[in-house]
Amino acid sequence: MERESMAFDVIIVGAGPAGLSAACRLMQLAKESGKELSVCVIEKGAEVGSHIISGALFEPRPLNELFPDWQSREAPLYTRVQDDKVYWLSNQYNQFCIPSVLVPSPLQNDGNFIISLGELCRWLAQQAEALGVSIFPGFAAAELFFNDSGAVAGIMTTDMGRDKQGNEKPGFQPGILLEAKYTLIAEGSRGHLGKAVIDRFELDKDKAPQHYAIGFKELWEIPAEQHRAGLVVHTSGWPLSQTQTSGGGFMYHIGDNLVSVGLVIDLNYQHPYLSPFDEFQQMKHHPVFASVLNGGERISYGARAITKGGLHALPEQSFPGGLLIGCDAGTLNSAKIKGSHTAMKSGMLAAEAVFSELAVNHSHTSPDYSSLFEDSWLKEELFEARNFTSQVHRLGTLVGGAIATLEFNILKKSLFSFRDDKQDYQTLKMTNQTEPLLYPKPDGKLSFDRTSSVFLSTVKHDENQPCHLILQDKELPIKMHLDKYAEPSQRYCPAGVYEIVENNGQKRFQINAGNCIHCKTCDIKDPSQNIIWTPPEGGSGPNYRSM
Repeated sequence: MERESMAFDVIIVGAGPAGLSAACRLMQLAKESGKELSVCVIEKGAEVGSHIISGALFEPRPLNELFPDWQSREAPLYTRVQDDKVYWLSNQYNQFCIPSVLVPSPLQNDGNFIISLGELCRWLAQQAEALGVSIFPGFAAAELFFNDSGAVAGIMTTDMGRDKQGNEKPGFQPGILLEAKYTLIAEGSRGHLGKAVIDRFELDKDKAPQHYAIGFKELWEIPAEQHRAGLVVHTSGWPLSQTQTSGGGFMYHIGDNLVSVGLVIDLNYQHPYLSPFDEFQQMKHHPVFASVLNGGERISYGARAITKGGLHALPEQSFPGGLLIGCDAGTLNSAKIKGSHTAMKSGMLAAEAVFSELAVNHSHTSPDYSSLFEDSWLKEELFEARNFTSQVHRLGTLVGGAIATLEFNILKKSLFSFRDDKQDYQTLKMTNQTEPLLYPKPDGKLSFDRTSSVFLSTVKHDENQPCHLILQDKELPIKMHLDKYAEPSQRYCPAGVYEIVENNGQKRFQINAGNCIHCKTCDIKDPSQNIIWTPPEGGSGPNYRSM
């Protein structure tokens, strides 16, 4: 098939904090040196920010470095943290406020801001375009393009206008070949191109397995008398403590009587009947949350996988022809539960490494990112937090958290080196080892069903396109998973994509791909790694506005 092609010095896949920061820094360096540079960012969302979701507490350190005058540029950092509370929820009615001296110092948020990461990314895109970056939203990267020497030399975008069987529809447009001297992969957590380069170049050799969580978020407008701008609340314990699952809740008071509320659940959970979505809905009935949300209106809903394995699981980020950056690599600081500032710094370091190669007219080499990383505050920060995820996984929330407090607050160093070498998909117990979990029905006031929740994500897919959720073995969900695990995709998916449908006594596995909000939990948690997430047509998926 004949395809249109375009050539750039640098292609960046993903208009998130890592990709946009890299784009901005590249053009700053080009301007400082007087070198002409062509940089292109492609984004699978219909617009920049439409697939971005985060809590989000933001540490402005990298923004101070990238744009020291960000305040005069009107960056959307409006709500500074004013108060910080951490609760242990002992059951569905009671809580204990943990004194700040017993809270690990990385969880304390003095000097940070409560933001919409989507709004910050839209602002970063404006800065990038002003510097001369070309940004193309609505274009998804389907696959990598390699040159004759085996180096990454660009990407191919998805075809537009194929039907469910893969045939060309009227108006069909083949994907475009975007060639580049260097390609930066910044798709966010569990990116499919990221998976491909890690596998092809063995970037994770001798590393611990990567670990993930699923993060839920809702945006609420609440009565003015219940709102406290700048208040940050984190919780541990109930309801996750009922199944010995690690994770925790959050509630951040933004301006304009808005609060973001959510729950992060580690995907190494063991109970096959656990439903992360229903755990989140149940959590909002605890008085810590209900006292704030009662009488309010839910505005938005979304969910996303979070890469949280830390430094032990961080792959090599450089490969022939490019770099893997941000949450696609796994630069989140799990002890802080923050990844936006580290993703930005990762992108900025990548820009410096790539520009050094371009300055001497190199192309398709492996940029020297590692030396820049080793000398950066990013490496220092990730090194300090390197054990946090493994400690919590192996010792539990209370003991792991207590050791983290001792190490961060008192000893200022780690006592031991912890690794968790068990993959998240390997942890599920079988149904004959557990009892089903019964979740309360949603009340339509604080808790809701999946259908109404997905509606608020304003997800949109052309129904007549190839299914982007690939089953390697179409029979396996019924043949194996239904008996062993009661087919867990019905519960771990936050959008009702997967169902077991029964007709005339025959059960079949149904994929409702149009519901997919691109969280990629299925790609991570499927116990047989049978489900592969691939990008649908560009512009498909959720359309988050202020998430």
